[in-house]
Amino acid sequence: MLHKVFLVEDEIVAREGIRDNVDWRLNGFDFCGEAPDGEIALPLLETAEPDVLITDIKMPFMDGLQLCKVVRERMPWVKIIILSGHDEFEYAQEAIKLGVTEYLLKPVGVQELHNVLHKVAALLDRERKEQEELQRLRDQVEDNLAVLRERFLLKLVVGAVSSAEAIEQSQSLGLELLARCYLVVVIKVELCDAPEQFDYHEYQQVQRIVSSLVGTNPDVFLLTKDLEELVLMIKGNTPEYLQEEGDFLLEQIERQVQGGKCKLAIGVGTPKKRLTDIYHSFVEALTAIQDTTNAYKASPDGEVDTAELLKVDKSAVEDYLRCGVKEDFDDFFDAFIRPLGETALKSYLIKNYIFLDLVLITARFVNELGGTVEEVIPEINHIETALATIRTIEHIRDQAQKILTSALAFRDSRANSHYAGMIQHAKEYIGVHYVDPNMSLNEVAAQVSLSPSHFSVVFGQETSRTFKEYLTEVRIKRAKELLRTTTLKSSEIAYQTGYTDPHYFSYVFRKNTGLTPTEFRLLGHAE
Repeated sequence: MLHKVFLVEDEIVAREGIRDNVDWRLNGFDFCGEAPDGEIALPLLETAEPDVLITDIKMPFMDGLQLCKVVRERMPWVKIIILSGHDEFEYAQEAIKLGVTEYLLKPVGVQELHNVLHKVAALLDRERKEQEELQRLRDQVEDNLAVLRERFLLKLVVGAVSSAEAIEQSQSLGLELLARCYLVVVIKVELCDAPEQFDYHEYQQVQRIVSSLVGTNPDVFLLTKDLEELVLMIKGNTPEYLQEEGDFLLEQIERQVQGGKCKLAIGVGTPKKRLTDIYHSFVEALTAIQDTTNAYKASPDGEVDTAELLKVDKSAVEDYLRCGVKEDFDDFFDAFIRPLGETALKSYLIKNYIFLDLVLITARFVNELGGTVEEVIPEINHIETALATIRTIEHIRDQAQKILTSALAFRDSRANSHYAGMIQHAKEYIGVHYVDPNMSLNEVAAQVSLSPSHFSVVFGQETSRTFKEYLTEVRIKRAKELLRTTTLKSSEIAYQTGYTDPHYFSYVFRKNTGLTPTEFRLLGHAE
């Protein structure tokens, strides 16, 4: 791809000589225009948007240096080659201040100009490749960010995160989550004529319609659980606004889908005021779908209360987690889970919810014991994949067994560790005081009444990392959040995360992330 070059020279003979004698294309350029002085050149430059400007210094009306100042302000990407018949230091000095790429003395030979153009073209090619690579990285980060956002929203909708975690994670993911009220809508997509068939393109078309209508509305989050089920989470300041916004959006969706090959079953929850109550709105939306589609009819006596089908015996699950052993899993599952699954076997939504309810109860149990849910139950990081594989009650059983037995193993490891509570206390202390640049192993050891050497050994055994590694991990995690969610300078973030030397902070940050703080912020905010 050729780069564009523009020439400004008041001497017509010199201008035409350069224009006609230089082999522009051979050197990677397309000659896009010329002008006799800076004043005439400016509007032409703004139209042509060249990559390179070649300009004389001494010209009437607006000289080359004045032109360079304006171009540098309005078109900072342009490379500038100065031509001057004045071998004077102040001209060269001023040109350097303006960021001029090359400074040539007249008379300029064709070969000399060829050499400079070849050099500048190589520079432009290199910068273009760097920009393309940066854009590729931005796109990759944005794709990864979209996956992380959807995973987080799914956890939020099913109640698998606390309010504090939700606020913290939403900020790091660039989601404006906080509001006074929340409402969940579930949309189930089915084919009108052949519900037993699967038509990828038809389902995808409905997804595109919903996505386009939601657009960039900051009050609506679209969560695609799978092709057949979409979830909308709407936030706002009043329940009335949520109802109006939801009704208007659903009316538009139904109008655009109407007449196609798909039909929609829509369930709407009721507005909730707390983040932790969003999943209640989700359950209500699931229940409303079942009521709408009349999926469950009792035997002649009447209709089954759909909401009852969604209830997992929380106390039974908690009792099993606190007191049970893995050998008793089959008995526990057959007594408390299998009846629910078999009753709801025809409902993809209900099967999913039973599984999600188990995940939620288990996640809260692990959190109470001071564990990191993602480490103890790695399946929660791939919950969408797990949901997609659940088609039968046996699928629920296999997934539930993995999750519950992992939690039991963690429980037993904590019970067998004499230092579990002590390490948890140390972590909590570090989490509050990490901003203190003078925090030391000795200080934390004193908080848990151990000698520094003993604490160092115990901490390493219990956390699989040294005290310094853990403290750095906490500080870098907070630094990432501040880089993504604030406009604070790197030096200010350094001070807020326990580092007194911004240069050392940058070194540690790069060592742990592979990026400088500036690069991390740039990639994190790529649009």
